[in-house]
Amino acid sequence: MIKLKTTLAAIAMAVFATTASAQTVLKVGSTPTSVPFAFIDVKSNSPQGMMIDVIEAVSKEVGFKIEFQPMPFSALIPALTSGKIDIIAAAITASPERAKVVDFSQDVYSYGDGLVVPATDKTQYGNVADLKGKIVGAQIGTRYIEYLKAQSGAAEVKSYEALPDVLREVANGRIGAGIGDFPIFAYNLSQGQFPQLRLVRDYKSGLNGGINLAVKKDNAELLTKINASLTAMKQDGRLKAILEKWNL
Repeated sequence: MIKLKTTLAAIAMAVFATTASAQTVLKVGSTPTSVPFAFIDVKSNSPQGMMIDVIEAVSKEVGFKIEFQPMPFSALIPALTSGKIDIIAAAITASPERAKVVDFSQDVYSYGDGLVVPATDKTQYGNVADLKGKIVGAQIGTRYIEYLKAQSGAAEVKSYEALPDVLREVANGRIGAGIGDFPIFAYNLSQGQFPQLRLVRDYKSGLNGGINLAVKKDNAELLTKINASLTAMKQDGRLKAILEKWNL
């Protein structure tokens, strides 16, 4: 009897080990500088942020391991469509153009664009049209570039690799204003960074929308599991707790 129990225990452990080792590993693309959504913590050299916490919670519930692949925002969709990554976890919006080439989850969080100008600029900017004649900047690969070109009447629209680059350019006086994700601008300025800048509170966002997880086109099985997990997280309060952790 003892020998039988020992044999059964050994078999159970072997099955468990095989299952654990066979757990699917999915590559998740994220941005290194989009605080508080997805960024690399310089102290731990590890991915951090709201969307990182979300995809980690999803992975535990769905049952896959994560291998993070930090990359510039503009490289995320090409990496997903080419198969270099399996999921995007970043501050990315499900625009109609992007939805033609990748599939998006339900909304994780919603917000609009923000405007930063030099602190010495006391102009009351109400909307993007008030930037007429200025040199303005935004992050490459985002909707803001075409939005500025079409709606602002700006003298020139410059593109930058990351939002901190936009903030630095405004702070250094190389451009007159920057458009980008309101929560990222607000978080950076609230941390005491870029005291030379002002976040225009009266500015009315022209590009409002949700941010989402993204998967390769037609990966319906994975998308269904992700959406089911997000729904559960919204219902049981886990998503709310993550948002509160990052002051969102």
